[in-house]
Amino acid sequence: MQLDAVNDPSGLAPTGYHIPSDTEWNTLSDCLGGLSIAGGKMKETGTTHWTSPNTDATNSSGFTALPGGARWDDATFGKIGEEGYWWSATQVTVNSNTNNALIWCIISKYGIVGNGGYIKPGGFSVRCVKD
Repeated sequence: MQLDAVNDPSGLAPTGYHIPSDTEWNTLSDCLGGLSIAGGKMKETGTTHWTSPNTDATNSSGFTALPGGARWDDATFGKIGEEGYWWSATQVTVNSNTNNALIWCIISKYGIVGNGGYIKPGGFSVRCVKD
């Protein structure tokens, strides 16, 4: 059985909120100066949660990104403290597989933010946006 919590009609996000689309993630990134610097502006500062070096972290956006790591599609966990991943509500096809959605990633040793498709059985953080 495929669990697709992000787009489940019963609603992962509380009333008055939604899971951001890839377009909304891109808008946020653009407003923060683009992919090459937006990650640093979204990361919590210091090394209480992020491993060193927490490059370019200023949290000037107030997003306070934390490195929750991931649950990979093979049921293993990794990257806690090093990387943060967030689902978007945008579904994509990767290598003819339609069971994917776009995720966004921030990494401790870089100030960038990036995205890519990942298979839905993976487990990542979710950030809700007010409607």
